[in-house]
Amino acid sequence: MAIQTFVDGNVLTAAQQNALNANDYNQTVNTSVASYVLVAGDKGTRRAMNAAGATTITVNTGVFAAGDTVWIQNIGAGTTTVTAGTATVTTSSSLALAQWGGGTLYFTSTGAAIFFSGGSALNFEFLVVGGGGAGGSSDINGAGGGGGGGAGGCVSSAITQPTVGNIYTITIGAGGAGVGGANGGSGSPSAFSIFTATGGTGGGYSNGSPDGGSNGVVGGASGGGGGGSAAGTAGTGAVAVNNGGKNGGNGFSGGNRGGGGGGGFSAAGSNGTTTVGGAGGAGITTSITGASTSYGGGGGAGSTTTAGAGGTGGGGAGGIAGVSAVAGTVNTGGGGGGARGGGTPTGANGGSSVVILAYPDSYAAIATISGGLTSSVSTVSRSGYRVYTFTAGTGTITI
Repeated sequence: MAIQTFVDGNVLTAAQQNALNANDYNQTVNTSVASYVLVAGDKGTRRAMNAAGATTITVNTGVFAAGDTVWIQNIGAGTTTVTAGTATVTTSSSLALAQWGGGTLYFTSTGAAIFFSGGSALNFEFLVVGGGGAGGSSDINGAGGGGGGGAGGCVSSAITQPTVGNIYTITIGAGGAGVGGANGGSGSPSAFSIFTATGGTGGGYSNGSPDGGSNGVVGGASGGGGGGSAAGTAGTGAVAVNNGGKNGGNGFSGGNRGGGGGGGFSAAGSNGTTTVGGAGGAGITTSITGASTSYGGGGGAGSTTTAGAGGTGGGGAGGIAGVSAVAGTVNTGGGGGGARGGGTPTGANGGSSVVILAYPDSYAAIATISGGLTSSVSTVSRSGYRVYTFTAGTGTITI
């Protein structure tokens, strides 16, 4: 029930008194499914907006008196914007209310109001991906295939209602470097605030007979694949130890000596066979940017005959004789491909890391981004959101 005006002699029924009491504790809610202009009867009530598309609530002068209030809430998928018609509306937050947003419109005079936001919890989504490990190298005269590099770790979650003015540190890690005659280098970690994604480990080196293949490097988010071997013992894929990544595949001993595929974030790398290098494990797929995109794929292993494919999510393919291994895709944390001897013996680099932040565009843009970070922002890739992508450097942001 809206606020009532009484005169001497009025007699209230029990039902009317109960309705007034109920309104004291639970304001009358009136729902609109299209844009709406506030009227005097809205004083002391809740106006709920429930529309799939964008709507407005218009505020005009001469309708309300100083001290009047109206609670506005948006329960629809479309953004509701509190719009000054002939009145003046000021706020320290935003007049654009995403779904589940709301607040109180308080009138300081008949023609001016202040909007106090109070019903919208900012959901600050983030994805942190570590750098991918490099593929293992192969002896220049050998026939074995180097193991694929392990994918970088992936950490995703959300911070609810972060405090305005908070400062967060962001670090973008590099992918591991391929090194001739050695295991692949491990990727570097990346971080947002206290959330760290570990880098993937390097693939194992495939040495010439009789030394055999090296094991994949241990200690990362996803394991590097083991190196293949002509006559010695083949390398074993490394076990993933951080961020929930998967193990690398094992190299093969004998035949054409395929190396093991690098572990992806979601799936283990495949074992090498007598003719084929192990494929890299698959990564994760997310739509935080508005488009379905994969990250954290393991690198494919090298082989004499058929190289292992890179895992979905930026993993690079392995090499074969005369064909170089492929690097992990930049800013995906994909593992680099393992090499094969015979002129192209160095494993490919791992893909660099990335940090992505997304939150409703009814909130203001990030206040400051320090000069040490390379970033971009989009307000169109994901409808209703600001999406920030950080691709290089270390620095801070202030929200």
